[in-house]
Amino acid sequence: MARESSEQRWGFLIDLRRCIGCHSCTVACKAENGVPLGVFRCWVKEVEVGRYPRVRRTFLPQLCNNCEQPPCVDVCPVGATWKRPDGIVVVNPHTCIACRCCIGACPYGVRYLHPHKEIVEKCNWCVQRIERDLRPACVEACPAGARIFGDLNDPDSEISRLLSLNPIQGLKAGLGTRPRTYYIGLDNRLTEDE
Repeated sequence: MARESSEQRWGFLIDLRRCIGCHSCTVACKAENGVPLGVFRCWVKEVEVGRYPRVRRTFLPQLCNNCEQPPCVDVCPVGATWKRPDGIVVVNPHTCIACRCCIGACPYGVRYLHPHKEIVEKCNWCVQRIERDLRPACVEACPAGARIFGDLNDPDSEISRLLSLNPIQGLKAGLGTRPRTYYIGLDNRLTEDE
């Protein structure tokens, strides 16, 4: 991850064939980012799919998609939510007025009002770690290697290789937000209530 940030375009890939639903990602995210009880930057949705007697439990990790066309940026009346040159959507805590416009605009439900700071927060793929050349906390914590983070502009990156070799999907791709969190093995039944 050592290229100049102006040349990088970060992306996130979740290989659902590997996710075991252990919630290590959720715990690591909370610890790294000081996320209080009752709210989440990322979580793992657990869903039963199929019909009796062929029912199985499956998992859908969710986090901010850091969209190419993020509706949350356009609605912020004070410019507190903005997209960095590398594509990550961030919230400036010093500018945010907690109006919640961005919460309403996010079709993925990944923003929350921090109950103590009185500002809106969301997953930012651990920019504080990326800037130190580290992977996001949830990626580091995943024991199954189901979370892959990297530079979409680097054809030799692990994420670029996996995206080129596998069929991928994004959540609510039809909305035109162009999410940059991709899934391998996404069962459409997991998103029926999305």
